[in-house]
Amino acid sequence: MESDLLHTEKILADRKIFFLDLKQNARGMVVKITEDVGGNRDTIMVPAEILGDFIAALTDIKATADDQD
Repeated sequence: MESDLLHTEKILADRKIFFLDLKQNARGMVVKITEDVGGNRDTIMVPAEILGDFIAALTDIKATADDQD
């Protein structure tokens, strides 16, 4: 499946690297989130149309984590 990279971000956290890639293919846009730990990679794909819900859920999780500090 051929896809075009539209945007990418990289986040460094301790010994982990997170890559967030916005890609587009024939089926639409997705965000590919890859975690790299010492060369071992795990990836999830989030359809762009649910990014708002995904970000809202992460925002709620962050607020709860912040309240625990």
